[in-house]
Amino acid sequence: MLVLFETSAGYAIFKLLDESKLSQIDDLYQEFNTPEGASSVVKLKNFIKFEDTAEALAATTAAIEGKVSKPLKKALKKYISKEVQDQLLVGDAKLGSAIREKFDLQCVSNNNVQELLRCIRSQMDSLLAGLPKKEMTAMALGLAHSLSRYKLKFSPDKIDTMIVQAQCLLDDLDKELNNYVMRCREWYGWHFPELGKIITDNTHCL
Repeated sequence: MLVLFETSAGYAIFKLLDESKLSQIDDLYQEFNTPEGASSVVKLKNFIKFEDTAEALAATTAAIEGKVSKPLKKALKKYISKEVQDQLLVGDAKLGSAIREKFDLQCVSNNNVQELLRCIRSQMDSLLAGLPKKEMTAMALGLAHSLSRYKLKFSPDKIDTMIVQAQCLLDDLDKELNNYVMRCREWYGWHFPELGKIITDNTHCL
């Protein structure tokens, strides 16, 4: 049973050494308290590193859209062709469906898989020993910024929309203020009718 683990630096394929651990998910976090314990549960089989932030962004956006990117194909092909694997544990069910269609491979995505991936992430530095933590942090930050820009999908039309909305808001505020000021003048008029002729500036009623 293989585990697909996505990072900001690339795709990692782990081998789940004891498949029964997946059914004992409540106690799984105890196995990952130490790097040695984590190594007894999963073993790194393959790691495909992204060449740059652009490739990382392309792979991440493809995964979000439920598509199999080139780096992911490269990471999976090696072990699908050499080993008979009936299951691949994937965090995203949508991505799992795309992998199943592409490679005819059974993918599993459920709460137990999510917990296993969380445990792997907690010991990511030790399990991916060849990847410096500083580099991993820099890749994560760069990918986060790039992904945020991608999600915004900047469009010139949106600038016009903001201007129109701001103008509508100003008009609404002007109407509401006039309405409240007229009510104040009316209330003052009940008790001090002579103020209606003396005060001409509405702001003096506030």
